[in-house]
Amino acid sequence: MPTDIIFPLAGKRVWVAGHRGMVGSAIMRRLASEDCELVTATRSEVDLEVPAQVNEFVAATKPDAIFMAAAKVGGILANDTYPADFLYNNLMIATNITEASYRYGVRKMLFLGSSCIYPKMAPQPIPEEALLTGPLEPTNEWYAIAKIAGIKLAQAYRKQHGCDFISAMPTNLYGPGDNFDLNTSHVLPALMRKAHEAKEASAESITIWGSGSPRREFLHADDCADACVFLMERYSGLEHVNVGSGTDIPIVDLARLICDVVGFEGRIETDLSKPDGTLRKLMSGEKLRAMGWTPNIELRDGISSVYSDWKP
Repeated sequence: MPTDIIFPLAGKRVWVAGHRGMVGSAIMRRLASEDCELVTATRSEVDLEVPAQVNEFVAATKPDAIFMAAAKVGGILANDTYPADFLYNNLMIATNITEASYRYGVRKMLFLGSSCIYPKMAPQPIPEEALLTGPLEPTNEWYAIAKIAGIKLAQAYRKQHGCDFISAMPTNLYGPGDNFDLNTSHVLPALMRKAHEAKEASAESITIWGSGSPRREFLHADDCADACVFLMERYSGLEHVNVGSGTDIPIVDLARLICDVVGFEGRIETDLSKPDGTLRKLMSGEKLRAMGWTPNIELRDGISSVYSDWKP
């Protein structure tokens, strides 16, 4: 049985910060079936990196609940190329929204982090308790540190001010509205674009970064959104909560699956001059499952729907 609802969203004013992003738009879709009033702001209307603008917006709109889905995100290349941007932008977003939530009496806030918060050599599957127990993966430590700070901000405001601020740590996400730019995207959309373009060009092969042996866990953004709404309504605690699918797959097998869905029949080659990143990153989902939540979208089905949605 699912955990009882302690903070029903029905009748609430809800701000989805980052509502145009992949995760934010998924949360918007999920909230459409809830009896709540949605509040949004585009980047041109509110710059989340400017404290005064965030404060003014929250003071004027008076949301009861906030989903903090806004973030600067990217894959290994983007993280390694723009470390200052990833650290500064994400720190400012988390700091400004958390402070404004406290200052203007937001009743509940959910901060969305990332599985990269965990140590490079964390035990598998990774429990929530593994946070800050070892060195981070160097290729994305800047983003990870900003997300860890977001967790700690929520915890600090809960401890000092009694704010009902919680944090959810999703695994690798994919879905409609994903980023397909090969220079800044994550692995799944990057592989999908490579496979599609190779099929269109009748190429003989595609090349993947590294050895292809690292294993990764993937969750559809709509499943993540459902978990976020579940936690917003049912969870109130100091510790962050992992949100994942519970299974992982080697990158080379992911590439084969994507090629099969796309219809590319050529070879998959590896580029060993490129980094593998963390060898395995499967999160423990026991805490969330114990509350009664499980994902619904199988990986192949999710990839097929994303390809159909994106296909140029």
